[in-house]
Amino acid sequence: MKIDKGVVEYVAHLGRLALEPNEVELYTSQLNRILEYMDSLNTLDTEGVESTSHAVPVTCVLREDLAKDSFSVEESILNAPEKIGSSFKVPPIIEVEE
Repeated sequence: MKIDKGVVEYVAHLGRLALEPNEVELYTSQLNRILEYMDSLNTLDTEGVESTSHAVPVTCVLREDLAKDSFSVEESILNAPEKIGSSFKVPPIIEVEE
């Protein structure tokens, strides 16, 4: 076994987790099974297998970034409920103490 109860209890303490004794046993067993599986994967022959960072090809699905005309200031505030000059008027969010 690579992981013992002490390690599980220590990590639970770091994560501020209160584990019951049966949970400590369960997690110790589960973590050891995971590590045993990883050991079995380490025995596989990967000679000639190219390293990858993604299991499937990654492609950009975003449109090309092109500069184009936008709304004018006047057009952008046409439907504003309230405005001050060429700006939106919004309720204050910071109160100033005097």
